[in-house]
Amino acid sequence: MVRRPNLPQLGETSMTPRGTFLLTWIVLCSMGNFGFCDEPAASQRTGRLDTQVQVKMNYLLYLPQDYDSQPSWPLMLFLHGAGERGDDLEMVKMHGPPKLIAAGQQFPFIVVSPQCPKDKEWEPIELLALLDGVSRQYNVDPNRIYVTGLSMGGFASWRLAAYAPNRLAAIAPICGGGEKHWAKHYPHLPVWAFHGGKDPGVPVERSLEMVDALIEKGGNPQLTIYPEAGHNSWTATYANPEFYKWLLRQKRTDKE
Repeated sequence: MVRRPNLPQLGETSMTPRGTFLLTWIVLCSMGNFGFCDEPAASQRTGRLDTQVQVKMNYLLYLPQDYDSQPSWPLMLFLHGAGERGDDLEMVKMHGPPKLIAAGQQFPFIVVSPQCPKDKEWEPIELLALLDGVSRQYNVDPNRIYVTGLSMGGFASWRLAAYAPNRLAAIAPICGGGEKHWAKHYPHLPVWAFHGGKDPGVPVERSLEMVDALIEKGGNPQLTIYPEAGHNSWTATYANPEFYKWLLRQKRTDKE
C-alpha cells in the first residue's frame, strides 16, 4: 500500500514554522502601524476650542436689611439637598437659611440659595459662575465668601472647596462627604462639618473621613456630631447662633 502524504484538505493551511512566521507578519501588518511595517505613519492634527459655556440657574437672594449702610458684605452660599431639586424656588425654602429667612429671620450676610435642576447635581464650575455674577452685581466682600449645604449640598461644599480652594473663606458641610484626596487642596481652609450620629442615608463616617484627611494634611477642621440625630442634622445647625458667629470670624487667606 502506498501512503499518501498528509496534504491539507480544502480550506486548511499547511503550517510549517516558516509559514507560521509569514502569516504572523501579514496579520500584524494588516492590524495597523507598529513601527516595523512598511506603511506610512498615522498623522494627527492640532485643534483648539475657544467657546463659552452658558450657565442658567435660578436662585433666591437675600440682602441684609441695612444693605446700603456699608460698602461690602460677607456672602453665604447655601446648597440644598437632592429633595429640593427642580424648577420651583419655593422648594428651596424647605430647609436651612432660606426657610429661616422666609419666617422673618435677619442675617448679617448676603445669602444666595440656588436651585439645582431635577436629576442633576451641583457642579463647581456653575457655582463659581453664580458667585462671579452675584459679586459683580452686589457689594460682596471677596474675602468673606462662605459655603454651606446639606446632604447633596454637603457633598458639593466639600467638592467646591477642592475645585476653588483659594476662593472661599470657610465651608460648613452638613451630612455630606467627599473624596479624601481632596483634602490636599485646602488644609488652610476653615472647616466646620456637622453630621448625625445615626444618619441612615449618609453614614457619619463620610464626614469623619474628610476631617481625618484634613488633619493628616495639616488642617484644623471642626466636627460636630449629634449622637441621636438621623439624616436631619441641619435643623439644629442652622438654628445655632454660634454657627453664624463662627462664619463671620473667618476671612480668606492664601494657600500655604
